[in-house]
Amino acid sequence: MYRFDEFDPECRSPAGALPLGRPLEITMRYARGRCKNIALLWRADDGELNEQKMDWLGAIGRDDVYSARIIAPDRGLYWYWFGLETEDGSFVIDRSGPRDGPETPYQLTVYDKDLKTPDWIKGGVMYHIFVDRYAKGGRRERFVKPGTILRDDWGGIPSFLPDDEGIVKNNDFFGGNLEGIVDKLPHLRDMGVTCLYLSPIFEADSSHKYDTNDYLNIDPGFGDDKIFRKLCKEAAAHGMKVVLDGVFSHVGMNSRYFNKSGHYDGQGAYQSKDSQYYRWFMFKDWPDEYESWWGIQLLPAIDKNDSSYREFITAEGGVVDKWTGCGAGGWRLDVADELPDIFLDPLCEAARRKNPETLIIGEVWEDASNKIAYGVRRRYLLGGQLDSVMNYPLKDAIIAYIREKNTDILADTLSDITQNYPKPVLDSLMNILGTHDTMRILTVLGGDRFPETKTEMSCYRLSEEQRSFGRQMLKIAAALQFTLPGFPCVYYGDEAGMEGGADPFNRVGYPWGAEDAELIQWYKRLAEIRRSTPVFRDGIYRLLAAKEGVFAFTRGEGDGAVLVAANIGEEDMLLPGDEFCFDLIGNKPASACVAYAKTAAIYTKGRIQR
Repeated sequence: MYRFDEFDPECRSPAGALPLGRPLEITMRYARGRCKNIALLWRADDGELNEQKMDWLGAIGRDDVYSARIIAPDRGLYWYWFGLETEDGSFVIDRSGPRDGPETPYQLTVYDKDLKTPDWIKGGVMYHIFVDRYAKGGRRERFVKPGTILRDDWGGIPSFLPDDEGIVKNNDFFGGNLEGIVDKLPHLRDMGVTCLYLSPIFEADSSHKYDTNDYLNIDPGFGDDKIFRKLCKEAAAHGMKVVLDGVFSHVGMNSRYFNKSGHYDGQGAYQSKDSQYYRWFMFKDWPDEYESWWGIQLLPAIDKNDSSYREFITAEGGVVDKWTGCGAGGWRLDVADELPDIFLDPLCEAARRKNPETLIIGEVWEDASNKIAYGVRRRYLLGGQLDSVMNYPLKDAIIAYIREKNTDILADTLSDITQNYPKPVLDSLMNILGTHDTMRILTVLGGDRFPETKTEMSCYRLSEEQRSFGRQMLKIAAALQFTLPGFPCVYYGDEAGMEGGADPFNRVGYPWGAEDAELIQWYKRLAEIRRSTPVFRDGIYRLLAAKEGVFAFTRGEGDGAVLVAANIGEEDMLLPGDEFCFDLIGNKPASACVAYAKTAAIYTKGRIQR
């Protein structure tokens, strides 16, 4: 009866999000002679409805063809659908099909025409390090903080049970530090890493450091300013930049700013209403009742609307300036949804003040293009704020593809991402399979019937059969992670075959000397292919096949195009594309373009010149 596919360039051109000022052409077909009138209905997010009659262009086969053009007046989100008068009555058509009124309109993202994201991350490989558990370095004595538990069993299970007060303190330390990372830079370079993303490194009580005590000092257990500068300088010599974890929505209750324990000289907000930090916090009944992050009293929440806090973090000479000046190449912003625009705008401006190529990635778990957080539509990706976000939707879709054999979820997720995200953002997406907040990806892909309690999870291990299957599936997942739009971020140890449930079992020490050599080589090869294949920087993504366990797509156009074929099924599948005649993973000619069962392949049209 009608034909409109928002992902078909014959129906919507150009595809994807649009820079401000560029027109969008919309074309719909409807059964010939059946439509009396058709209108394109569209509005800005909170704007007035525009009704635009679509022009009749003529007939093709059994269809009448109608067309209209939209030019958005400003950057932002726009929503559109169709209103029809036919011999069968009046109705609308939206993403869900014909209906009485619009419920799921089509999305159009319009962004700042000057939007640019850092070029250095495109085509690169990020490596996420949980500092206390990656590598020990240096010969100095380990720093001992009151209440700290020093562990000598590297690779042991971190403490996970609450203490007598019912609190999980995360206060056991295995000794990983910044000097350990410096020592491993040659290894990381050989792995193809171009960017290090560090878990929080500022002074804090816990091993995870999300309970910041002092934004202006490196935690003594990890090092100091001098060692951090050394890390940034030597990382640069190895072709890497360092990205810091910015935790600005809350601090630790024992921080210099709250100072519940009285550890720091001077008065914190807990000790006096006259404290210079008192306004930073939201007390219900001072001093013991206060707003905290997700109700965790260890983490007093910060009022990001307070001007003195904003200035402390974002003003010239403030926190962001200091660490950018020390060599930081970017920031990953923890719980970006909790950073209001009044704080996020100057924060992003401060991050770019010394270096316009500073990378700013937000922790957002959903589609960041249309995210509503705390009742406010966010404008993360329209220009002036984030460069990009952690790609949790893709992670979930890859897992669903492998565990549930669901190619549709993966195809639909990528259709939405490529349609809704500005192209500069799309090329800078942080593609993850696991993080410090999620189960180890090998455990997810190989395991089944996961324990529900932490005590049970602490003992959970994959069987030999499960581990073998999981490794096979991880290779496929990693191939997708490395070749789909954006850049891969490998959580430390995933490439070495580490297992583990959610926090803290995903935070065990890196298995130096006991890595899975075959997986290491697979990740190295994927990184080599990214480095030697320019199309993975910003090449156009096009779906080729999504059926029977096969997910295949191309990146780029012309002679430089690449075809990627993942197959979780039991049977090989011959794919169209005889011109793709070189197997990049195997580094050898291919007689045919085949999606081989239980593996992934990357084909190009000829040998890549290195």
